Amino acid sequence: MFKRVPGTKDILPNETPSWQRIETEARKVFSLYNYQEIRTPIIEDAALFNRTLGATTEIVQKQMFIIHNQEDTYALRPEGTASIVRSYLENSLDKTSGFTKLYYIGPMFRLERPQKGRLRQFHHIGCEAIGSQDAALDVEVIALASQLLENFGITGYKIILNSLGCLKDKQALSSELEKNLSEKSKELCCDCQERLKKNVLRVLDCKNEKCRLIVKELSVNQSHLCPDCLSHFEEVKKGLKLLNIPFEIQDHLVRGLDYYNRTVFEITHSNLGSQDAIAAGGRYNNLVRELGGPELGGIGFAFGVERLFLAAGERVANSQKKLIYLITLGEAAKETGIKILNQLRKNNIACDTDYLSKSLKGALRAANDAAANLVLILGDDELKNNIITLKDMSQSTQKEVKLEDLVEELKC
Repeated sequence: MFKRVPGTKDILPNETPSWQRIETEARKVFSLYNYQEIRTPIIEDAALFNRTLGATTEIVQKQMFIIHNQEDTYALRPEGTASIVRSYLENSLDKTSGFTKLYYIGPMFRLERPQKGRLRQFHHIGCEAIGSQDAALDVEVIALASQLLENFGITGYKIILNSLGCLKDKQALSSELEKNLSEKSKELCCDCQERLKKNVLRVLDCKNEKCRLIVKELSVNQSHLCPDCLSHFEEVKKGLKLLNIPFEIQDHLVRGLDYYNRTVFEITHSNLGSQDAIAAGGRYNNLVRELGGPELGGIGFAFGVERLFLAAGERVANSQKKLIYLITLGEAAKETGIKILNQLRKNNIACDTDYLSKSLKGALRAANDAAANLVLILGDDELKNNIITLKDMSQSTQKEVKLEDLVEELKC
């Protein structure tokens, strides 16, 4: 017997209603903010991620699923932003739409060690707003993330905020970190000793507990920000306060991808333990140009759907689907039942029938297992009298209805 690949998960029929509700609520909220859905391939040129995420990032160095053939090297997408910016440019959305708001829902892939909340195939719900550097857009995107959580019924989360500044500011921050960390380089993990030489900002994002303690002791603040970036960050904070959206400033927050600049944020939840992020995002004012496009600002975020369920206590509440179950007794009733099922479905009434049981008792048990709200019972006697019995499963009551009145009765 074959088993699923480690780090993957089957989403079973009893779980899919919760997933569908999350996706439906997400689409509803994105629509309120005028975002349109985009669907990109799960397979991309591996060079796309090497260039955008950064060659020294953990994702590129250790976590990408690579596919080689005779001519090309592909990768299963580890995140959504790079693919969307690639599509934005390839399909000339920068020329036809200018400022563009896009959202996406779909699977991502990273070669991680499987653990709670960390899978090798996982799902993101995210968005990208491309074409503006306005701080008000940063506020809107964070407000959108907050409203999504409210609609999902998730409370007790925290929004963590920081600003990396522009490229020159990031270089100044890197120089400051190199100076402060050089004295403690031998105390860092092996990976961070390499990061110190190649990309010191990655040290701030290390998950090693010893490295995290060293980072906490560092004196990092907004002193590296130029006047323009500092003003931008103040506008973001002012806008969030105006909307009564609480947030915390965390000077060590950098995010694990090289394309971020200026605003970066995470949304965390205590239900997830030490690796507590359920969403993350930030601004990327150089990414479009890096991929061959014009100099356009952008900002986005992504929720990990599996992590949303952990934050919500495994399951997001979903409304109970109304299901009608038809039981036919006798060959003549069975033939009429086929037509009844077809008629109900054409009138958008969800219904099913029993294809296994030979007895009324067995069929009622099957209806109960299917969580049917209402059972229709049609036997040869009912058929002769042109009636059908309606049995309410929750109240254990029943009544008879004429066959020609059935659809109207069920619509009431």
